[in-house]
Amino acid sequence: MTGGAVTLFNSIILGIVQGLTEFLPVSSSGHLVLFSHFLGVEDAGITFEVLLHFGTFLAVLVAFRRDIGHLFASFFSLFRGGKNLRERYREESDLRLLVYIVVATLPAVIIGLAFKDTLEAAFDHPRFVAWALIITGVLLGLTRFASAGKKELSFLNTLVMGLAQAIAILPGISRSGSTISFGLFSGVRGEQAARFSFLLSLPAVLGATLLKIGEMSSAPVGQSKLTIMIIGAAVAFFTGWLAIEAMLRILRRGKLFWFAPYCLLLGIIMLFVL
Repeated sequence: MTGGAVTLFNSIILGIVQGLTEFLPVSSSGHLVLFSHFLGVEDAGITFEVLLHFGTFLAVLVAFRRDIGHLFASFFSLFRGGKNLRERYREESDLRLLVYIVVATLPAVIIGLAFKDTLEAAFDHPRFVAWALIITGVLLGLTRFASAGKKELSFLNTLVMGLAQAIAILPGISRSGSTISFGLFSGVRGEQAARFSFLLSLPAVLGATLLKIGEMSSAPVGQSKLTIMIIGAAVAFFTGWLAIEAMLRILRRGKLFWFAPYCLLLGIIMLFVL
């Protein structure tokens, strides 16, 4: 994030921004860069960044607790006797979904580690974020022409969504917007693409958080500041939960392209303002 210390007001505002934009297809990283710039929060710190993402991580856990429970049950069933792995993969949809999530996560892991410094540098350039938001807007607009999807999740279409997630590491490129869009382009039903996109976010967010936890020890924060940051994380959790429910309703109606004008307009405005 990019002025001054985090205040209660800034924490709440950035919590709302993180919660809403993590799941609405408008780029949470891009909005955090822009709002931090205008709020004058140049150095919010690694602890606040981790807590905000942890808040939205919990929102996915709560919203999809049943799906996640089935995935864990499917994983632990592998250690029981009976059918071999190939038979289980063919017959158990939860096991296939677990494999899809693991495989689709790999592109983001590889690109994130290989280009870590370059990707982090992009967060310090708001004009880059503005152009990326315009690209997101174009992508969302193209979903207007995607045919009604009827395909089930498969190894191929989930891998395509994973590649989209890897590209969305760049600030301004919406993770949910790009993964869901490419799911739609691959013929997957909107709601199903959204569910997979949100479940796919779990290992990505958890992995990024774990990598940054080590940095937190080098930048400790006081108790009062930590309390303010936790409030922001709690706000991110509740607004994120609401955003997930809203997105599922929007995708059932096939209206992802509704967000295209917002991203395009915001990106263009930012080019003139920044």
